[in-house]
Amino acid sequence: MPKIKPAKLIVVVICALALAVTAWYFLKPKQELPQYITAEVSRGDLENSVLATGVLEATKMVSVGAQVSGQVKKMYVQLGDQVKQGDLIAQIDSVRQENDLKTAEASIKNQEAQLTVKYANLAKVEAEFKRQQAMYAQDATSRAELESAQASYKTAQADIQAINAQIEQSRLTLATTKEDLGYTRIVAPMDGTIVAIVTEEGQTVNANQSAPTIVKLAKLDTMTIKAEISEADVMKVEKGQRVYFTTLGDSETKHYATLRQVEPAPSSINNESSNSSTSSSSTAVYYNALFDVPNEDGKLRIDMTAQVYIILDEARNVLTVPAAAIQASNRPRKARTNADSAETSAKTEAKENRPKRLELSNNEKALVQQGKASVAMVRVVQADGTAKPQPVLVGLNNRVTAQVIRGLKQGDQVVIADGSDTSNDGAKRSNRAGGPMRM
Repeated sequence: MPKIKPAKLIVVVICALALAVTAWYFLKPKQELPQYITAEVSRGDLENSVLATGVLEATKMVSVGAQVSGQVKKMYVQLGDQVKQGDLIAQIDSVRQENDLKTAEASIKNQEAQLTVKYANLAKVEAEFKRQQAMYAQDATSRAELESAQASYKTAQADIQAINAQIEQSRLTLATTKEDLGYTRIVAPMDGTIVAIVTEEGQTVNANQSAPTIVKLAKLDTMTIKAEISEADVMKVEKGQRVYFTTLGDSETKHYATLRQVEPAPSSINNESSNSSTSSSSTAVYYNALFDVPNEDGKLRIDMTAQVYIILDEARNVLTVPAAAIQASNRPRKARTNADSAETSAKTEAKENRPKRLELSNNEKALVQQGKASVAMVRVVQADGTAKPQPVLVGLNNRVTAQVIRGLKQGDQVVIADGSDTSNDGAKRSNRAGGPMRM
């Protein structure tokens, strides 16, 4: 074999080293930065509320009944009609009431005729009594005749008083019969809407035992919502708080109102005996909260289900972050298996151990002392991809979204979770789930 010269050997070795260095440079594993699940600091509205389920009811509903018995001869309204106070709703057969009225009028006329006769008789006996007085003064008659004339005169006066009393009694009877005749005309006691027709035309009603209902009349221009508040939330709710609700048919439209009343006892108290001092521990306890909303367009109807939100606190047009971003700062970080990731994590931790101090104003300190704000820590993603802890002043926090009063600006990216940790956890769970079963 030909002998290789030393110079050529050196060149070959240098070229091989150059190729090896080049290959290592381009093929070496790249240093991986930690992967984060982030959210952007944005501006929006935030509220803390109590959630409840409610039912819509009419502000006022009246059962319009009959006070006299008889057949319903005519119905003047239909379901859904709008009526005014005094409008005719139904007519009950009034023959018996009309006959009673005529009988009462005839009785009064008869008694008035008797009264005329009694007055004529009074004039007669009065004249006789005066004549006997004159004759007795002249000894022209006996005392017995005078006393008999006086007795007749007093009897005639008493008869007139009796007839007058009978006439007064008959007039009361006449007024009652007129009232009964008026009861055969069923009229609306208030303005409202006919929401139910209980008695149909031609049906006979009996008012001797109980007042039968003809129709139900309700005021629907304003609706009352009765919301059930659990005993866990009722102590947070009080009169005057803002409230809104949505319906199942229109979940986008919010109807706002003010809480009018929180009932002091649960509705179940109406079903319990008066001597019951304890309730079943397995039964949930709810208290009714009441509020009113206008219903000019008539879209809200009786017995609709309402999803009710009672606002305990709210903030408008403020900086917000997911509540998980604040909680994530308190979670311990898991060790990485990749050496490069471990090195990067160590450097990141070194930076994160030097968070800036949050300087609070006097007003902000007062909020903290009042329990309306708190200082917390979030991780903010930097330009180089690392996450740096940042102290923030957190205001309203409903456990889904939190208000940031100080420490962040709109557009900042905050860490919600560590993506690599999440992937490792998922892989571990997958390995555990897919591993062989031991027998």
